[in-house]
Amino acid sequence: MMTKDRPLRLALAQINTTVGDLDGNASKIIEYINRGREADADIIVFPELAITGYPPEDLLLKPAFIERNLDAIEQVVTKSSGIVVICGFVEREKDGSLYNSAAVINNGKIAGTHRKVFLPNYGVFDECRYFTRGTESIVFKLDNVIFGVNVCEDIWYPNGPHNAQAKAGADIIININASPFHSEKWKEREHMLAERAQNNNIYCVYLNAVGGQDELVFDGHSMVLNPKGKIISRGHSFQEELLLLDIATEEHRDKKSGTKITDYPISLVDLGEPKITDRKPIVPAIATPPPRVEEVYQALVLGTKDYVRKNGFKHVGIGISGGIDSALTAAVAVDALGKESVTGVMMPSRFTSDLSIRESIRLGECLGIDMITIPIDAVFEEYKNALRDVFAGTKEDVTEENIQARIRGNYLMALSNKFGWLILTTGNKSEMATGYATLYGDMAGGFAVLKDVPKTLVYELAHYRNSISPVIPEAIITRPPSAELRANQLDQDSLPPYDVLDPILHHYIVEDASVAEIIAKGFPEDVVRRVVSMVDKNEYKRRQAPPGIKITPKAFGRDRRLPITNAFKE
Repeated sequence: MMTKDRPLRLALAQINTTVGDLDGNASKIIEYINRGREADADIIVFPELAITGYPPEDLLLKPAFIERNLDAIEQVVTKSSGIVVICGFVEREKDGSLYNSAAVINNGKIAGTHRKVFLPNYGVFDECRYFTRGTESIVFKLDNVIFGVNVCEDIWYPNGPHNAQAKAGADIIININASPFHSEKWKEREHMLAERAQNNNIYCVYLNAVGGQDELVFDGHSMVLNPKGKIISRGHSFQEELLLLDIATEEHRDKKSGTKITDYPISLVDLGEPKITDRKPIVPAIATPPPRVEEVYQALVLGTKDYVRKNGFKHVGIGISGGIDSALTAAVAVDALGKESVTGVMMPSRFTSDLSIRESIRLGECLGIDMITIPIDAVFEEYKNALRDVFAGTKEDVTEENIQARIRGNYLMALSNKFGWLILTTGNKSEMATGYATLYGDMAGGFAVLKDVPKTLVYELAHYRNSISPVIPEAIITRPPSAELRANQLDQDSLPPYDVLDPILHHYIVEDASVAEIIAKGFPEDVVRRVVSMVDKNEYKRRQAPPGIKITPKAFGRDRRLPITNAFKE
């Protein structure tokens, strides 16, 4: 019997799955089941949609995908003897309805499922497109411990399924997740879970996925809170691990005013008794969350690593300009993939300063990456000669600047085609927001590492990375930013200072603040209207940009979907 001397042992499998790799995901789940069994766990918990990976998007519209998902959960069922397994999968009803479900597996069969009740349909989420909402709650009894299971969004609502499960006598609520990262989101989760634990007088078990999937990163950061809302175990961020924890519910139950299970209309599934073994108590791990800049850097590294590797690439190429964006991108790539998997490409022109060339070489040496040089001036002259008659009578302007950027983009894509490299673009969120980027030029590539990173944060990340080891030359960090597409060019010639620009962009893009609201915060009206105009006019560029890692509450792409043809103006 579960007692204070023999508490319930939970194993939280914070794993990195791959969307669509049904057999691979099942194999990883079985591997962790074996590890949980070896640790003498009574229950092992896996993330939301662990079988399919998250989010599977329109794969859910393919009947063959659903069928193979059901085959994969059966593989897990056959390997689950001696331990209760909670695992996310796609459940299919006879009428074809699909559910985002958590299977509770016991004694070689699925003893019951919880079907996700609250389906998110905002930001990056689109679950109402695929799933039917669950309508019933269920609790499970393992020996003398009663626990409820629900899925992700279900616990964010005060009157969600956890509330009914707690009223039905549950001592523990187990919530499985695939919750995407944005900076310091863990604080929001911990605050919410503390409220749920205290208000319902329950242990809250929060298990999150980890890993990168396209533009999303899942940060793990799984945790367990006691009925007082205190963290009693916390997993690491951005890494796979098996988190073990003993929970003694007997003493807690004696203190509950507690409703008996028969007093509340909810289904109960009795799982019987766990195997009785002698085991040493476990000291739960409580990892310390990383500071803001460090966690963003870790997210960029994991997101880059998983995007490159899960898509089958072995090598990346990066255009190295001597500026801070390409330097930071290269540092992230080396930390994610290893220096042997990264090549820097210098493409100097007549406008490239000696400082840029010198510091680009130093960067390559500091990172230990191969560097190649392909000058663009001769090809640039050929372009101008070819267009001379057509452009007769006009002055050189941004057209000629963009030709240079497009020559560089062309060179990078040629290297990609010839050697099978994935090209990492280097533009940041401030540039993408304002259109300070060249379509088919510096935007050409397969993955945009800094797409959601404002320029001011780029500097913070560079300093953080150098605090680990000095790989980005100080001259790159301190020099005024410039595209170097014309003589004496600086970013500030085309944009407001970044310490003014980035807050305006945050208010307008992330907070959806109006022009009037932003002006009321103390920003000059002419600057605000100019910035907003640049953002609105450049939606067409962002629509054609490669995917990039989400690190803010609202990233370009799935988070923010505005029409290109748009006559609305404030």
